[in-house]
Amino acid sequence: MACNQRSAGSDWATALSKAPFSAPRRVGLLGGSFNPAHDGHLHISRLALELLRLDQVWWLVSPQNPLKLKLDMAPLKDRVAAAEKLVDDPLIRVTDLERGLGTTYTVDTVRALKRQFPATRFVWVMGADNLIQMPRWRRWRALFRAITIAVFARPPYSLRVRSSLAARRFASSRVREYRAANLVDMKPPAWVYLNIRPHGASATEIRHQRPTGKEGRKKG
Repeated sequence: MACNQRSAGSDWATALSKAPFSAPRRVGLLGGSFNPAHDGHLHISRLALELLRLDQVWWLVSPQNPLKLKLDMAPLKDRVAAAEKLVDDPLIRVTDLERGLGTTYTVDTVRALKRQFPATRFVWVMGADNLIQMPRWRRWRALFRAITIAVFARPPYSLRVRSSLAARRFASSRVREYRAANLVDMKPPAWVYLNIRPHGASATEIRHQRPTGKEGRKKG
């Protein structure tokens, strides 16, 4: 695939944007590098569909996470292709929407999507590790006020969630877990912490398990 060629995710999103009122009404946004996509991403997406009563979950494969180094990052087209190969659920859509929108930071992406799809209610889906590091995100307080947020347990980070800066700053906006199905209909700021069955997959561990180029040549 050429670098300037649109992905299937981009084509789908472009077509959808021309008829925004036909877009799904309740959508979860799972952003990240997906370097690489793995079963843990599928696990959290399927639980989001169920527990938040969503119509779809959109994976936002980031061109470049500003908090991560480019050195260990696979090309965007490769990460999108690998994610599309992994996903086997029509309710989970792999996209490179941030590339098309020209956004780098999550708060800008969310605002752009809300403008582009005015009839859709979005909820941001993420793991507990991201809530802990959220104060490093640009305009993170504005993000809380722009979109509802669902935080999924992820050991060992879950033990630090309650004491995290973001959780303390928006403690009064935390929603009881039994109300998670209504979260997407609430006015931000509103967020929920979901104690889910943990999944062991980690993109970092998967990358570390890959053979180096030198080892690969010896084996092949």
